[in-house]
Amino acid sequence: MKNLCEDYGKNHKALTEALCARESFDIIERHLIIGGRDTCFFYIDGFVKDGEMQRIMQTLLAQKEQQSAKQIEDALPYVEVERTGDIEKIVRAVLSGQTAIIGERFLGEAILADARTYPARQTAEPDSDRVMQGSHDGFVETLVTNTALIRRRIRDTRLRMHHIGLGGSSGTDVVVSYMDGVADPELVSEICERLEKIKPKSITLGYQSLAESLIRRGWLNPFPKIRTTERPDTAAAQLLEGSVLVICDNSPQVMVLPTSIFDYLQQADDYYFPPLTGTYLRLVRTLILLLSVVVTPLWYLYLEYADMLPEALRFLIPDNPGALPIILQLLLVEVALDGLKIASMNTPDSLSNSLSIVGALILGDFAVTVGWLCADVILYMAFVAIANFAQQNHELGYAFKFMRVLTLIFVFGFGIWGLLIGAAVFIFAVATNVTVTGRRHYLYPLIPFNARALSHLFVRRQKSDFED
Repeated sequence: MKNLCEDYGKNHKALTEALCARESFDIIERHLIIGGRDTCFFYIDGFVKDGEMQRIMQTLLAQKEQQSAKQIEDALPYVEVERTGDIEKIVRAVLSGQTAIIGERFLGEAILADARTYPARQTAEPDSDRVMQGSHDGFVETLVTNTALIRRRIRDTRLRMHHIGLGGSSGTDVVVSYMDGVADPELVSEICERLEKIKPKSITLGYQSLAESLIRRGWLNPFPKIRTTERPDTAAAQLLEGSVLVICDNSPQVMVLPTSIFDYLQQADDYYFPPLTGTYLRLVRTLILLLSVVVTPLWYLYLEYADMLPEALRFLIPDNPGALPIILQLLLVEVALDGLKIASMNTPDSLSNSLSIVGALILGDFAVTVGWLCADVILYMAFVAIANFAQQNHELGYAFKFMRVLTLIFVFGFGIWGLLIGAAVFIFAVATNVTVTGRRHYLYPLIPFNARALSHLFVRRQKSDFED
């Protein structure tokens, strides 16, 4: 039976079986006698607001005679109420936290009352995307809270929040947000079509599961294909500039589409400072990111051609190169840095800072003292480790890491030609990176060339540049 019928007993049995209410302790089946007729409430324990449910029940118990579903919908003093006879929709609504009400005189319909509440943390600032000035709130794992944080910043009737319910075991809710008349309508339509077409088994890992469902090819390319943010102010600014947001329930990360690699050069801090300071911060960030890719390959290349170095650059040659080959030392420290990161993440908060600092100092000092590593390797790899935190996207940081290691291996095998091969592989990986829609090139505004947009990547725009 796909729809409710006019027989209350059959409806009750169908919903009980569909929800497996007798097999799960947290699926509550509450019976009340309203107007001399049996009425049943289905809801999830922990998902309903106790005070609101009590008010709804008191209102219905005050009736002298049980009314039809249409009459109760019109008279029920609650914000979100609707009628439906679709069993699949009722089951999905209950499992999402709503309350389903059926009665003997409801004539093949049920009432859905959205009296739900979700366990949620506070909207604290994201740990990986902090600012020195400005807003200090962030997205959380609750979809409605995230959309409200955006609505709070954009009080415009053009702001659209299009809901899409994904299938699968998780039944995840997704919202596509955009500014009508500002965002590209073809881009919005394409994103919505892709979301409606995918049939995932589940979206249990939130953003990452959804991203892998949207893009099923090109994952060998390490560069990020979707830009994300956990900051409501950044998301609101992107909406006003014509971007489209994909907000996934159970994930604090909001997708920003379309994506370009140059988008990662900008951060919220740039706009909380005056234009001169913001421009300086952006230029420093760009320079550090580029240096993090080439600093160790260039240094190793200098060592390979040490006899050709001028006297002024002789300081680059270590006095004590260590027992292990330099190339092996660099690769070993690359792995060791990730090992320290993993250890720090799995360490209790009260010990994580001391473990990461003391562990790095002790291991590095002992390695130099014993003779495994040279001090120059520790210096350059320390710069690389710090440079990874110049931007907040961890996926981009690992992409730079893989390119750096690959270039280092090429330099070891082919010398100066290896450096050129590494640079070519880097450019090829960026130029061929697959994004969600492909409507904008990953190297925009370089390809296609847009001089004004390219200049704004390095020079922070003034407030007047954003005004209509």
